[in-house]
Amino acid sequence: MNAPADYIRAYMTERPIDLSRAALVMIDMQYATGSRQGALARKLQAEGSRVADYRFARIEQQVLPNTLRLRTHFSQLGRPVLHVTIGAAHADALDAPLHMRRLFTEFRNFVGSREHEILDELKPLPGEHVLRKTTIGAFASTNIDSLLRALGCEQLYLTGVSTNMCVETTAREAADRGYGVTLVEDACGTTHEDLHQVTMRNFQRLFGRVRSCDEALAELQSAVA
Repeated sequence: MNAPADYIRAYMTERPIDLSRAALVMIDMQYATGSRQGALARKLQAEGSRVADYRFARIEQQVLPNTLRLRTHFSQLGRPVLHVTIGAAHADALDAPLHMRRLFTEFRNFVGSREHEILDELKPLPGEHVLRKTTIGAFASTNIDSLLRALGCEQLYLTGVSTNMCVETTAREAADRGYGVTLVEDACGTTHEDLHQVTMRNFQRLFGRVRSCDEALAELQSAVA
């Protein structure tokens, strides 16, 4: 993300990394839309579409392995790890906003279904937090704000899918509430590369920071020393 500093980052206020206030937030890493074995992949395959080939290749080659690296590091440092999921409480999706119900019912994304489950590689470990949302952004339909404040976390590292939807919306919501937000660029993914790149470019103009996984790990390690 080497955008011109005189415009893209002109309004960004950098904050010193404070490990004691840092948390990892992983968004929607579930079978419904985050796996080649999930509902989205099956639907597109049945329609003869290859539009999501980029999406799943990116998840497999970058998003998942880099998220695992970050999760391991945060766990070793004893810092909070949050899993945010999306989906309904039941198959009828009546607890979800109207604009989300068709997506949840068509993909069978509700509590107890395989589609709703977090990818096996990222299954929550003891002590990790899991929050279910029914909206695009996590702050609109979960207690993530009160949880983070109770944990004393105000510096967030976000990963997951989709970059330009649930990740971006949650990141913007967090920034508007005073959190310092870092999008880990190569631990986020969506269906079209241009949407991913535009999100990253726009986010760092005002809302927060963009870092690679290597950069994020390096600065967190430096904060320990």
